[in-house]
Amino acid sequence: MEQTSSREVYANPWMSVREDGVRRADGSEGIYGVIDKPDYALVIPLDEDRLHLVEQFRYPVGLRRWEFPQGTAPDRLDVEPTELAARELREETGLRAANLVELGTLDVAPGMSSQRGRVFLATGLTPGEHEREHEEQDMRTAWFSRAEFEKMIAAEEITDAQSIAAYTLLLLHERRNPA
Repeated sequence: MEQTSSREVYANPWMSVREDGVRRADGSEGIYGVIDKPDYALVIPLDEDRLHLVEQFRYPVGLRRWEFPQGTAPDRLDVEPTELAARELREETGLRAANLVELGTLDVAPGMSSQRGRVFLATGLTPGEHEREHEEQDMRTAWFSRAEFEKMIAAEEITDAQSIAAYTLLLLHERRNPA
């Protein structure tokens, strides 16, 4: 598929939407709508068998959701992934990690968005004060055992696709690197 034109149709400090003219392999013309968002970091805070999650109201789905700490830099800035992971962990939970190990990359919705995420495992955790953004003031945090986390997925209490996929990356990492 070849891009023949592009125009921004909407933008705010967190994202932009563009409409691209395209030419398909068979020569036919069409359009493609793309949501551009900066890459994000998702952090799995792990302390022995416990996972630290955040819960907040997610406006697009109208529900409070438990998930791993995750986010982008403000104003669509491009920030080095490990730095962004440490920042998101500190900002949302107050935790500081002695070790951050990158586990893999996730594509949020590759059929409509350019956004990609890097998943990090955070260990050697030290508590501290959170530094939440204004939009995160209703956020709660809690520790859960792995068994509780998996039950919450099965009960549809955790439905965040990135968190569920990140947990899979953690399991694969542990399989490759047994303790």
